[in-house]
Amino acid sequence: MLTSENRFLTTHAGSLPRPTRLAELHGRRSRGETVDRHELERAVEDATAQVIAAQLAAGIDVGNDGEQARESFVTYVQHRMTGFGGTGRRTEKRDLLDHPDFMELTRNRRGQVSLMAAPAAIADVVYRTTAEVDAECALVAEAPFAETFMTAASPGIVASVLENRHYGSMQEYLRAVGLALAVEYRFIVEHGLLLQIDAPDLALERHQGFADRPLAAFLEWAESVVDTLNGALAGIDPGRVRLHLCWGNYEGPHTHDVGLDDILPVVYGANVGALVVSMANPRHAHEFASFARRPLPDDMVLVAGVIDTTTNYVEHPEVVADRLVRISHAVGDPRRVIAGTDCGFDTSAGIGDIAPSVVWAKLRSLRAGADLATSRLYPPD
Repeated sequence: MLTSENRFLTTHAGSLPRPTRLAELHGRRSRGETVDRHELERAVEDATAQVIAAQLAAGIDVGNDGEQARESFVTYVQHRMTGFGGTGRRTEKRDLLDHPDFMELTRNRRGQVSLMAAPAAIADVVYRTTAEVDAECALVAEAPFAETFMTAASPGIVASVLENRHYGSMQEYLRAVGLALAVEYRFIVEHGLLLQIDAPDLALERHQGFADRPLAAFLEWAESVVDTLNGALAGIDPGRVRLHLCWGNYEGPHTHDVGLDDILPVVYGANVGALVVSMANPRHAHEFASFARRPLPDDMVLVAGVIDTTTNYVEHPEVVADRLVRISHAVGDPRRVIAGTDCGFDTSAGIGDIAPSVVWAKLRSLRAGADLATSRLYPPD
């Protein structure tokens, strides 16, 4: 995994704005409607080229394809695996249920792909074909980033979002999903890309799937997810993997979010070389101090979210720099900190609440703030 001895590198958490037409095509495909395969492929290729160029122009060091080839960060697996069909049902987030007036205010904020009514597991889940991930990797094979990453869903978020209607227990379902995803994980790493595991389940599920259960039950679930993930990553160098966790990439009260202090001991058990953590939003900006109380393992790097992905405010570079300085002091070494974003900017096609021009302004500010922090924490050449 690329790090630097003399400056803050910049990256982001995955998804970037999709063109409207591409979002529509993904939405139709996700609903089982007929989509012209060649039109979709052309739209993905064009959009990928555009987001690569835009990331480079914004000063991103470690970039990706912006997930242009996927309908969402998790339900894309239905096109690569067997066993999914019909429509499942997902429990609403606890904090939103507490504030029905807020839900009414935001009820028209819908993307093309529903994560609340995703397909369900109705038969054996097996990785069917690597054709789509192969095409994805090919589109970034020549991308001139300092390092290129590719995202993939965690076993826990797939098992949480795509309801189990087939397996005898959640643990059995989780194991099957882990075995299937292992194929994708290895494929990405073998193609020379940095693998990012998207695991919002390690924080989000506390106030969604486990909202009415004790914290201990959630932590037990999280431990089983990490065990499953480690099994799926067997044989892969941890230094080629980073793990993204968050509390849900949505504007909302977040009053039932689990504390970072509570989940870090579990997350530290993952065989990965970096954590990508939301740290810019108003609910979790104070938790940089968690890394002083619960130090990063010696072999881990922190990709710190210093840009909020749920607001159209563009962070001032001074704000970004201040955050990076505080986080670096908590971690104890700025060389183990990379500047990033809280989450993706379009986690399912068309759902992004941030105007595309603002997204690129935020990433430019990320670069400028990282440079300011570099001038404050790194000695001059």
